[in-house]
Amino acid sequence: MKTIDELLAEGVAGKRVFVRADLNVPLSGTAITDDGRIRAVLPTVKALAEAGARVVVASHLGRPKGAPDPAFSLAPAAARLGELLGAEVAFATDTVGESAKATVVGLADGQVAVIENLRFNAGETSKDDGERTAFARQLAELADLYVGDGFGAVHRKHASVFDLPALLPHAAGYLIATEVGVLKKLTADVKRPYVVVLGGAKVSDKLAVIDELLGKADRILIGGGMAYTFLKAQGHEVGISLLQEDQIPQVTEYMERAEKNGVELVLPVDVLVSTDFPDLKTKAPADFDTVDADAIPSNKEGLDIGPKTRELYASKIADAETVFWNGPVGVFEHPDYAEGTRAIAQALVDSSAFTVVGGGDSAAAVRTLGFDENAFGHISTGGGASLEYLEGKTLPGLAALEG
Repeated sequence: MKTIDELLAEGVAGKRVFVRADLNVPLSGTAITDDGRIRAVLPTVKALAEAGARVVVASHLGRPKGAPDPAFSLAPAAARLGELLGAEVAFATDTVGESAKATVVGLADGQVAVIENLRFNAGETSKDDGERTAFARQLAELADLYVGDGFGAVHRKHASVFDLPALLPHAAGYLIATEVGVLKKLTADVKRPYVVVLGGAKVSDKLAVIDELLGKADRILIGGGMAYTFLKAQGHEVGISLLQEDQIPQVTEYMERAEKNGVELVLPVDVLVSTDFPDLKTKAPADFDTVDADAIPSNKEGLDIGPKTRELYASKIADAETVFWNGPVGVFEHPDYAEGTRAIAQALVDSSAFTVVGGGDSAAAVRTLGFDENAFGHISTGGGASLEYLEGKTLPGLAALEG
C-alpha cells in the first residue's frame, strides 16, 4: 500500500488530489456535536495543501436516498474544516456537476475544497458495478491523484472508496495508515492479557467479532443492551430490557466455546433498571433502581451496568496489556445512566495497557464525558470498519488502495 509520504516525495504541487475522507459527523440541525472525524483527516489535508496540492475533499454524511437532501449537506463540515485549517475552504453544492467542476477549477495551489455529500448521487452506493463505475469516472475527472483517508468507509464497496482508486494513481492517507497499524496490534503479535469490552444495543452486530475473538482474546467483558441476551441465555429474567431472542442459541454456543477455549466471558452482576426510558432531550432526572443481574423485575428495563459491575470490569482491565473497547455499556447520553460507560473509560485511562477505543458511540462517549483523548492509545474513527477488520474480513477500500 503506497503511503502519502511516498506521494508527497514524488511531488504534488499544482496537482488536484482527491481525498476520500470520513466527514460523517453527528449533527443537531446544522450544528456539529462531535468534530472528531474532521480533526482526524487534518494531518493528511494539511500535508497536501502545504505541499502545494489543490485538495478536493469528499465524503458521505448519513443515509440520504441517492438524491440531494439539505438535512445531510456537508456544508457544516466544510465550514468546520476551514476553521480547523485556519484557511478558507471552498464548498461545491453538488458532487460532479457544474458547481463541483467550477469549484475545483477555481482552486489555486495549496487551497482546499469540499464537494457535496457523495451519497446525493445514487451511483456512490449502487450495487450495480456499471452504475458505480460510471460515477467513479465522473469523480476521476475532478482529480489527478487519489488519497484514501476515510477509514470509517473502507468496509463499503462504494464508488469513491472502491472503484475510484482504480482510475487514479493512489495512496493511503495518514489516518488509514494509523488505523491499520493499530488494528494489526489487535490481531497479530498481541500483548497479553488481551481484554475486549463490547457494548452497544444489539448482540447481532457483534456476533461475528465475538466469534473471531473467542480464539484471540483472554477476556471479553459484555455490557450495553446486548448483555441482556446473554443473561437471558443463562436463564435469567431480563424484564423489558433489549433482547434478541432469536440470537440466544448462538449466544449459548459462544458461552460454551468461551469456557472450552479458556476465554473469560464476563457478564454484568448488577444493573440499573427503570420502567421508563430516560428523557434524552431534557435529561430530566431518571427514576431507577439498582438490582442484581439475576433479579431484574419483569416490568423494568436494564439501562446501565451497576456499581458492582463497574468495579468488577475495572479489575478485569487493570492487569491488561492490550484493551479494545467497542460500544457504550449503558445509555450514556443521560447522566444517570452514564456511570458505567464512564467507569470503562476511566479504567482504560488508568491502565498501562495499549488501549483502543473503537466505534462512533464509544468515541463520542469519551468526548461527551470529558476525557482527554490523548489518555487513550488510539481512538478509532471507524466502528464498522474496525469490527470487520477484527473479524478477518477483506475490506474493499483497503484492497483498492493495495491494488
